[in-house]
Amino acid sequence: MTTHDRLDMTAGLPWCVAAWLLGVGLYGVATSRNYVHLVACLTVVQSATYVVLLCVGYRWGAGPPIFYAHPPGTPAVDPVVQALVLTDIVVGATVSALLLAMCVQLHKRKGTLDPERLRPMRQ
Repeated sequence: MTTHDRLDMTAGLPWCVAAWLLGVGLYGVATSRNYVHLVACLTVVQSATYVVLLCVGYRWGAGPPIFYAHPPGTPAVDPVVQALVLTDIVVGATVSALLLAMCVQLHKRKGTLDPERLRPMRQ
């Protein structure tokens, strides 16, 4: 088995991992019985986007995007996608922190984080 064959076999693995993370996260969102659990499942769904962005920007056989002392035309990983992933991580952490703060306030005011017990309060 050559190196090229191994690369072809593993090229779809990150996409499968992203699909698995998305599926597990969405299943957790659909079956959640606690708002903190719901926030954690949304974070798992968010991590699927990190994997997808890294799959899009990665190039097999390419080096880091540092061009000092490398000749022009040297293959490199896309640095814009790496910056997008870092931005996605920061935004995801901020949204998770905000949602968890809202969960704390909800628990202080209503005494529960169960969506089923809070539903009758809408009437």
